[in-house]
Parts: sequence; C-alpha cells; structure tokens
Amino acid sequence: MLRRRLILGIVLIAAFLTLAGCAPSPDQMKPIDPETAGFWEKYFVLPLSIILDKTENILGSYGLAILVVTIMVRLLVLPLTLKQMKSSRAMQKLQPEMNKLREKYKNNQQKLQEETMKLFQKHNVNPLAGCLPILIQLPILIGFYQAIMKNQHIAQSDFLWLQLGHADPYYILPIVAAGTTYLQSVVMGMSENPQARAFMFIMPIMIFVLAFSFPAALALYWVYSNLFTMVQYYFLGDKFKMKQG
Repeated sequence: MLRRRLILGIVLIAAFLTLAGCAPSPDQMKPIDPETAGFWEKYFVLPLSIILDKTENILGSYGLAILVVTIMVRLLVLPLTLKQMKSSRAMQKLQPEMNKLREKYKNNQQKLQEETMKLFQKHNVNPLAGCLPILIQLPILIGFYQAIMKNQHIAQSDFLWLQLGHADPYYILPIVAAGTTYLQSVVMGMSENPQARAFMFIMPIMIFVLAFSFPAALALYWVYSNLFTMVQYYFLGDKFKMKQG
C-alpha cells in the first residue's frame, strides 16, 4: 500500500503542477521575446514553436507538424522507454514469487511489503521505473501548451474538425486521449505490475480532464504520443524479449 500511495501522490502533485502552470493569462498569450525570455521559454518553448512552424511550412498543416514533432520527442525519450520495458519484463518474471508472497502473508500487509521489497532488491528491480515514460511527458505537455498559446499561427489553425487553439467542442478528442492512455498502460504491462497499476486508472482520468479543458493541439499531441508508443512497444517488445530470453 505504501508504494501505491507514493505513486498516487506523485501523480496528483504532477497533475496539480501541470494545471497550475497551464492556467491561461494575458502574459502567457504574448509571443516569446528571446531577449527577455527565461531559460525554459528560451531553450525549450521557443525552439519547439519554431520547429512546429518550419514543419508546418513543409507539410502545410499544424496537425501533421504536431505528429512529426511527437515522433521526434518519443525518439528522444526512447532510453526511458527501453528502461520501462526492462522493468516490465523483470516484473513479469517475478510474478510467480510475488503471488506466493501474497498468499503467504495475506493477513500481514506490513510483512508482505517488507518481503516484496527484499524480493525487488534481490533481483535489482525498481517497480517505479515503468512510470517514468508517463511522468516525463508532463513537463513536455506544459511546453507544448505554452508553445501553442504563444504562437497564434498554431492557435488559429484548423485540423480535421478541430480548431487547434480551442478544446474539442464534440469531446471526441478527450475520450480518444483517455482511451489511448489506458490502452498504452495495458500494452506496456502495467496491469501485471501491482505497484504501478494505479496509473492505469488515474492517468486516463487526468488526461481526459486536461483534454476537455485545454487546446485540441495539446490533446492531439498526447494521442499521437500514445499511438506511437504502442506501435514502438509492439515492435521493440518482441526483439527486447528475445534478447532477454
């Protein structure tokens, strides 16, 4: 229970910081001035906005530009994804032993936690490692939001039925964003990891609330990211399993 409470606390804190940082204000709507911008805006938000603009000039659509930038971001965090895959494989191998511990100490939760931690330490497994690829996307979401709101070309653009600077009026994208978040957790094996299982339900709810309230471009990035991660995990997963086997 201690681990689950820790995971829940991390997610709730991250969600609070995300929502607080994304609250729109007149200053956040102003274009970025490289001369006065802070470190975060100058070296992350501004380059992200420029890359989106240049990609849109080539493809003719900010919706497609977001797809390209999403792929770039997912490739950058590939080492974390591989680490998560390694953690998932290790957790799967430990499941029989963990089930024995649950049966043996089913009436003593404290002892169960102690023996489970000893098992993790013995096999050098970190049950929270599988949560890193999801947590790392929260600051990226904030950066995307700021890049969108400070770039009126993106905010005023259309893609499919969406106006990228406004929330989806039909609530289709929030549902897809939440659904793909849940499916990504399943594909990544979180259902088999009791220590990370809370993410399977907390994250989709949080993402639905964000997608419901914030610009469609932000939710579009999240959907693209989820789909790319699932495809990536499908192809790398078999090869990774062969190497581990």
